[in-house]
Amino acid sequence: MEIINATGIRKTYNPNKIPVHALQGLDLHIRKGEFTAIVGPSGSGKTTLLNIIGGLDQPDEGKVIIHGTDISELSDNQLINFRRDNIGFVFQSYNLIPVFTAIENIEFIMMLQKKSKKERTERAEYLLKAVHLEDKMYKRPNELSGGEQQRVAVARALASNPAFVLADEPTANLDSKSTANLLDMMLDLNEEENMTFVFSTHDQRVIDRARRVITLVDGKILEDAFH
Repeated sequence: MEIINATGIRKTYNPNKIPVHALQGLDLHIRKGEFTAIVGPSGSGKTTLLNIIGGLDQPDEGKVIIHGTDISELSDNQLINFRRDNIGFVFQSYNLIPVFTAIENIEFIMMLQKKSKKERTERAEYLLKAVHLEDKMYKRPNELSGGEQQRVAVARALASNPAFVLADEPTANLDSKSTANLLDMMLDLNEEENMTFVFSTHDQRVIDRARRVITLVDGKILEDAFH
């Protein structure tokens, strides 16, 4: 089942000055349960593609259909709610709320969804166990290592039961051991929960674990290989 169906995506920055053609008529189709890495040199369009798939940016041309919904037809408020309920985000800078504990960071998105306290707590505790941080649930971000913060960020991305998770360079600030632990944990979630992950990455360690590798060059797909 395709959960991401992007067709004819074009995006140009600075069109009236020196135009940068970030994406040039790109098509991308992602099925449920994929563990996909989008790779390519800096400036190839990786982050732009993730931002457009995630509804954080709009294409100049083309359509992005998520679970049958054309996100370009949503109002701003509808798009905010759609992202909240359907798309998990993991960024290289973690983006945790510093005054919240680990469990509060994970519960926050479920508060926005108006889930009950019992449901929020049960889901957050389950996810903290899944990312092997049940002993750190009451620690704030500044009391956690970089790898632990990124694992909390992954748990937070999964809190809303999204259709898929977009991870933009999630290992960029991590050492080798933290990277291996994070990727093994995400692969476990992929296999056990059939969670779909789409990465933008330069990291060979991510590429080696991916089951599908899409190579972008100058805003076009150069290669699309299944491992």
